[in-house]
Amino acid sequence: MKIAIGNDHVAVEYKQMIRDYIQDTYGYEVINVGTDSHERFDYPISGEAVANMVANGEADAGIVICGTGVGISIAANKVQGIRCVTCSEPYSASLSRQHNNTNMLAFGARVVGIELAKMIVDAWLTGKYEGGRHQRRIDMIKEIEERQK
Repeated sequence: MKIAIGNDHVAVEYKQMIRDYIQDTYGYEVINVGTDSHERFDYPISGEAVANMVANGEADAGIVICGTGVGISIAANKVQGIRCVTCSEPYSASLSRQHNNTNMLAFGARVVGIELAKMIVDAWLTGKYEGGRHQRRIDMIKEIEERQK
């Protein structure tokens, strides 16, 4: 599995720790799309870049991290086909996969500690889409995207 990971200047250390955690724990390939510098870096750049990689199949999933996770997820969700969830606890991360088939995860380096971030990543990576009654709503989301073209 390939996971693209992006960040802004606030989340450099988090990105590096999460990248290492995913590689060590799951053996997945992690593609660095964000910045490795603490110089100001605008989160929409990496949010869109990761989302584009997920949307076009270059990556199987994406993780984006900024100060709160909110701004970078908003940017990612502007890309057609992306369902990015911002989480600050594991339960929502797991349910977002089970019910919403999210393909991107966001969280905030200023909101959650690194150990909680790892728990959120675990819950999201191991969550499995249930399909069934949930597919109807995913299809409705796709219809909204089509109407917005």
